[in-house]
Amino acid sequence: MLRRMRDPRLSALAGWKALVHDAFRLTVDLVEEGHESTARQVMRALGAIEPLRAPAEAVDGVRRLVTRGSLGTIRGVHRVVEVVTDAAVEVAAAALPAPDRPASEARLPMRSDEGVSLRLVSDAAVAFVNGAVGDHLHARGSPLAIAMSLRHGDRYLELDAAGVRDAVPGATSKIAVFVHGLGTTEWSWCLHAAEYHGDPAASFGTMLARDLGYTPVFVRYNGGRHVSENGRDLASRIEALVAAWPVPVEELVLVGHSMGGLVARSACEHGRRAAHAWLAPLRRVFSLGTPHHGADLERLGHLAGALLEAIDTPGTRIPGRLVNGRSAGVKDLRHGSLVDEDWLGRDPDAVVADRPSEVPLIDGVRYYFLSATITEDPTHPLGRLVGDMLVRVGSASGGPRGGDPGAFPIRTHCFGGIAHHALQCHPDVYARVRAACAGEDHLPIVERSGG
Repeated sequence: MLRRMRDPRLSALAGWKALVHDAFRLTVDLVEEGHESTARQVMRALGAIEPLRAPAEAVDGVRRLVTRGSLGTIRGVHRVVEVVTDAAVEVAAAALPAPDRPASEARLPMRSDEGVSLRLVSDAAVAFVNGAVGDHLHARGSPLAIAMSLRHGDRYLELDAAGVRDAVPGATSKIAVFVHGLGTTEWSWCLHAAEYHGDPAASFGTMLARDLGYTPVFVRYNGGRHVSENGRDLASRIEALVAAWPVPVEELVLVGHSMGGLVARSACEHGRRAAHAWLAPLRRVFSLGTPHHGADLERLGHLAGALLEAIDTPGTRIPGRLVNGRSAGVKDLRHGSLVDEDWLGRDPDAVVADRPSEVPLIDGVRYYFLSATITEDPTHPLGRLVGDMLVRVGSASGGPRGGDPGAFPIRTHCFGGIAHHALQCHPDVYARVRAACAGEDHLPIVERSGG
């Protein structure tokens, strides 16, 4: 396993190299699975004919030895290649001088006019891979695995008093924390900024700073890990952030887009269980297009994986294994899981899953569950059917699950004519967030089921 290197470019190269080797190993495993599945089909047919059963078993035994020997040789050669390439990257890392840029400085500025640059493509690729197999990257200690960090401006924060004071010289008593969705990074908050707001550097965070004096902090995390793991890490980091903040924190707001809304709610629950101090100034939690009751696309993936693996043919078991290899974070979207109890000791690929845990809201905190439809009229049947193209209105607005006895008060609103990705940057959504933070939003309280 390669260690993280001083130069982030070489560290990323080492991570991509390791990922390619992992993909090669998986390919060999799938080839072996295909051979075995085909052999099982043949043996079932020949085994039904008594005179052919014994000769078929003997031939299959020879076939198994030859296959395992061939694949073993391939695996051995691959291991030699992996060791050699690891050594080459280590030598290159030792020969290069230390990078000039501080580790805390962000390589990608939060501007929508970055264009199709190497920095943007690299950042987007790493985010996508983390969303797809981030749990695997984290478990392997891969340099590609995104470690959770908090960002202000173009600096990632060292969560001690000196580090925060240095990175946030204009800190105010109000903090707004923004949590991005699956397969993206904090850069997504400035998507379409020039088009929507006339300023490529604009985001909900910069505009809340301008309009209401909030200091924005953006979260970067590995979306492939369990939502509850990210929620726990976020709760701990916000606790450290508030403790290190240069001035007393009087108000805290969380804004989560898509999966980020689940991570924010999970952080609240972990903070409640740990009696964290940051819950005292927490005033509002916004969920933008968050699948509180699950995402239909993940449900479809779950069903497809279960059906494909249940059929013993190479053409079904191999794609079934690939589908079921999606990350733990993606699987959590099936029901909008928030806590460890929803996955510890459970089979995430079981056809019938256990009911997700009920998670209460934090007393005294206002919750806003904002949804959208692709149709201009939110009540249009097509809009109600597909929602914002990824999350339907019923799930994004918090319920009901159907027959749930518990309920909690939230404020909810559905926007027409907005796609899922645009909820994190659209001016109509910002207007609602701003009004709520200013105490000017009079959305009615709606009783929604827990979950």
